[in-house]
Amino acid sequence: MTAIEIRTLRVAFGGREVLHGLDLDVAQGGPTVLLGRSGSGKTTLLRAVNRLNECLPDCVTTGSVRLRLAGEMVEAYGPDIRPEALRMRVGMVFQTPNPLPAGIAENIALPLALAHGLPRDEREARMEASLMEAGLWDEVKDRLAAPAASLSGGQQQRLCLARALAARPEVLLLDEPTASLDYQAARGIEELLLELSTRYTLLVVSHSLNQARRLGRDVLVLRGGSALEAVDRAALADPERFSRLMDELF
Repeated sequence: MTAIEIRTLRVAFGGREVLHGLDLDVAQGGPTVLLGRSGSGKTTLLRAVNRLNECLPDCVTTGSVRLRLAGEMVEAYGPDIRPEALRMRVGMVFQTPNPLPAGIAENIALPLALAHGLPRDEREARMEASLMEAGLWDEVKDRLAAPAASLSGGQQQRLCLARALAARPEVLLLDEPTASLDYQAARGIEELLLELSTRYTLLVVSHSLNQARRLGRDVLVLRGGSALEAVDRAALADPERFSRLMDELF
């Protein structure tokens, strides 16, 4: 079943078009992994799904982005959809962990208070549940007041993921979520994403063909902001074809 349906998507910044009439269907679950050369428009495409491009100056977006939310297809750019409300249901995790300059618990509770207006008991319940879902609870439950900056890089990324999960989204967008992590921390995030894909739709931008081979149920290559090509899973398993694809992309 389709979770994200994009038609004739164009995105320009200051008159310079980055995406040129793209079409894309993303199935529920995943992960769906998006590859492409640097500058091909991968991050712009990801941000278009939850309208985060609108936070950047001189952005113009046209076309259609439809999302399956609460069982119904919703036009993300429809007149009745507030971007802030959309981003709660379509969470995003960035390449570099971006914890708030606050304690571990506050990193989750504060957005729930400000954006959702939830009472304290509900905030605490969601905080614990999201930390558990992100595989971080056992590591931080005895130091929830400690600064988030005291966590390792991998722990900070899981905290950012927990913060997104606490809003109870249906779709998760991940922009190279392991790029700034060491190998061990990166593999831990990959395992977590595979587990989360049983409950959420995941669209992941990656810089690594090896990661796409490990992680992707569906793998797509974005070329020049204008064309998407599905990668045959056999190409990722065959050493010769894999090497040719590496040379082509990187």
